[in-house]
Amino acid sequence: VQLQASGGGLVQAGGSLTLSCAVSGGSVRRYTIGWFRQAPGKEREFVSAFGWSGNTRYTDPVKGRFTISRDNAKNTVNLQMNSLKPEDTAVYFCAATTSIWGQVTLENAYTYWGQGTLVTVSS
Repeated sequence: VQLQASGGGLVQAGGSLTLSCAVSGGSVRRYTIGWFRQAPGKEREFVSAFGWSGNTRYTDPVKGRFTISRDNAKNTVNLQMNSLKPEDTAVYFCAATTSIWGQVTLENAYTYWGQGTLVTVSS
Protein backbone atom coordinates (compact mmCIF):
# COMPACT_ATOMS: atom_id res chain seq x y z
CA VAL A 1 0.00 0.00 0.00
CA GLN A 2 1.28 3.44 -0.94
CA LEU A 3 -0.04 6.80 0.16
CA GLN A 4 0.43 10.16 -1.49
CA ALA A 5 -0.54 13.39 0.21
CA SER A 6 -1.22 16.51 -1.81
CA GLY A 7 -2.96 19.86 -1.64
CA GLY A 8 -0.69 21.86 0.60
CA GLY A 9 0.22 25.45 -0.09
CA LEU A 10 0.38 29.00 1.17
CA VAL A 11 -2.82 30.59 2.45
CA GLN A 12 -3.71 33.62 4.51
CA ALA A 13 -5.18 33.25 7.98
CA GLY A 14 -8.89 32.58 7.73
CA GLY A 15 -8.52 30.84 4.40
CA SER A 16 -9.12 27.24 3.37
CA LEU A 17 -7.24 24.32 1.87
CA THR A 18 -8.18 20.75 1.07
CA LEU A 19 -5.58 18.04 1.49
CA SER A 20 -5.97 14.73 -0.29
CA CYS A 21 -4.45 11.35 0.56
CA ALA A 22 -4.47 9.02 -2.43
CA VAL A 23 -4.21 5.31 -1.63
CA SER A 24 -2.79 2.84 -4.14
CA GLY A 25 -2.22 -0.87 -3.88
CA GLY A 26 -5.34 -1.44 -1.80
CA SER A 27 -8.84 -0.22 -1.12
CA VAL A 28 -9.13 2.84 1.09
CA ARG A 29 -12.17 1.18 2.70
CA ARG A 30 -9.95 -1.46 4.28
CA TYR A 31 -7.94 1.04 6.32
CA THR A 32 -8.24 3.73 8.88
CA ILE A 33 -6.58 6.76 7.35
CA GLY A 34 -5.07 9.30 9.68
CA TRP A 35 -3.69 12.77 9.20
CA PHE A 36 -0.75 13.97 11.30
CA ARG A 37 1.19 17.21 11.21
CA GLN A 38 4.62 18.36 12.25
CA ALA A 39 5.29 22.02 12.86
CA PRO A 40 8.83 23.41 12.78
CA GLY A 41 10.71 22.41 15.90
CA LYS A 42 7.86 20.29 17.22
CA GLU A 43 6.97 16.62 17.30
CA ARG A 44 4.50 15.12 14.89
CA GLU A 45 0.95 15.18 16.24
CA PHE A 46 -2.39 13.61 15.40
CA VAL A 47 -4.90 15.76 13.52
CA SER A 48 -7.76 13.59 12.32
CA ALA A 49 -8.72 10.08 11.27
CA PHE A 50 -11.36 8.38 9.13
CA GLY A 51 -12.02 4.82 10.14
CA TRP A 52 -12.66 1.94 7.78
CA SER A 53 -16.20 1.75 9.22
CA GLY A 54 -16.83 5.45 8.76
CA ASN A 55 -15.92 6.73 12.22
CA THR A 56 -14.18 10.09 12.43
CA ARG A 57 -12.01 11.70 15.06
CA TYR A 58 -10.38 15.10 15.44
CA THR A 59 -7.87 16.65 17.76
CA ASP A 60 -9.46 19.43 19.81
CA PRO A 61 -7.66 22.40 18.18
CA VAL A 62 -9.18 21.60 14.77
CA LYS A 63 -12.69 20.60 15.78
CA GLY A 64 -15.28 22.71 13.97
CA ARG A 65 -12.72 23.90 11.41
CA PHE A 66 -11.48 20.70 9.75
CA THR A 67 -13.61 18.01 8.11
CA ILE A 68 -12.34 14.61 7.08
CA SER A 69 -14.09 12.57 4.40
CA ARG A 70 -13.56 9.57 2.19
CA ASP A 71 -14.09 9.27 -1.55
CA ASN A 72 -14.42 5.57 -2.33
CA ALA A 73 -14.54 6.13 -6.08
CA LYS A 74 -11.24 8.00 -6.06
CA ASN A 75 -9.71 5.88 -3.28
CA THR A 76 -8.84 8.99 -1.31
CA VAL A 77 -9.35 10.52 2.11
CA ASN A 78 -9.61 14.29 2.12
CA LEU A 79 -9.09 16.86 4.85
CA GLN A 80 -11.01 20.08 4.32
CA MET A 81 -9.39 22.79 6.41
CA ASN A 82 -11.30 26.01 7.00
CA SER A 83 -10.61 29.08 9.13
CA LEU A 84 -6.93 28.32 9.03
CA LYS A 85 -4.67 29.84 11.65
CA PRO A 86 -0.91 30.50 11.63
CA GLU A 87 -0.56 27.74 14.22
CA ASP A 88 -1.86 25.26 11.63
CA THR A 89 1.39 25.76 9.71
CA ALA A 90 3.06 22.37 9.43
CA VAL A 91 3.97 19.51 7.18
CA TYR A 92 0.90 17.28 6.97
CA PHE A 93 1.24 13.53 6.58
CA CYS A 94 -1.33 10.85 5.90
CA ALA A 95 -0.99 7.30 7.14
CA ALA A 96 -2.90 4.02 7.04
CA THR A 97 -3.55 1.42 9.68
CA THR A 98 -5.68 -1.63 10.38
CA SER A 99 -5.28 -1.22 14.14
CA ILE A 100 -8.24 -0.89 16.46
CA TRP A 101 -10.04 2.45 16.54
CA GLY A 102 -8.84 3.17 20.05
CA GLN A 103 -5.29 3.58 18.78
CA VAL A 104 -5.93 5.96 15.89
CA THR A 105 -4.27 8.91 17.59
CA LEU A 106 -1.04 6.97 18.08
CA GLU A 107 1.68 7.47 15.50
CA ASN A 108 3.14 4.02 16.03
CA ALA A 109 -0.21 2.37 15.26
CA TYR A 110 0.17 3.28 11.59
CA THR A 111 1.91 0.97 9.15
CA TYR A 112 1.96 2.95 5.93
CA TRP A 113 2.94 6.61 5.55
CA GLY A 114 2.86 9.05 2.69
CA GLN A 115 5.27 11.87 2.12
CA GLY A 116 4.29 15.16 3.68
CA THR A 117 2.66 18.17 2.13
CA LEU A 118 3.49 21.62 3.47
CA VAL A 119 0.76 23.95 4.69
CA THR A 120 1.81 27.51 5.44
CA VAL A 121 -0.69 29.94 6.96
CA SER A 122 0.37 33.57 6.96
CA SER A 123 -0.93 36.07 9.48
